[in-house]
Amino acid sequence: MNEKNAISELFAKPLDPTYAMIIIAIANGFFFAIVEAWTVGGGEGAMTGLLAQALFGPTLAERLPFWSGRTVYISPFYWKIFISLGMCFGSFVAAVLSKEFFIRMPKKMSEWVLITVGGLLMGIGIRLALVCNVSTFFGATPQLSLAGYFAIIGILAGAYVGSMIYQKIMEM
Repeated sequence: MNEKNAISELFAKPLDPTYAMIIIAIANGFFFAIVEAWTVGGGEGAMTGLLAQALFGPTLAERLPFWSGRTVYISPFYWKIFISLGMCFGSFVAAVLSKEFFIRMPKKMSEWVLITVGGLLMGIGIRLALVCNVSTFFGATPQLSLAGYFAIIGILAGAYVGSMIYQKIMEM
């Protein structure tokens, strides 16, 4: 079997969830031991801060509430940026190789509104909680933090309510 067939075979069907969780747990353990707890919001916050500084000047960060009182200078080589970019790139590659990637444009304006409002609410929730959903699953929960379990309950409840609202509006 050549290398191309082996890769195609790997992504032909979903990985067993038990094996996937074992791989994630081992990787998370190594990552935590080598660096520290990983938060995607930290890398994304750093990327948007650097982008805002590049577009609007270095003094903009001092005027924004999120950045006030924090270290304004962030190196473009900040490790959390590369973790976030790697996660996005890896997810994209996995979706393409498993033939689950496609672009779909919403047909109704109401769907655009729902997507926008949902994304804004998720962003506000991340900043209010000072955490993100990925770091809750990969950081707080494996460390048996009660906050991680409360966050998961909230995420599941929010996803359920949001999907019900989405379904009702799309049926109109």
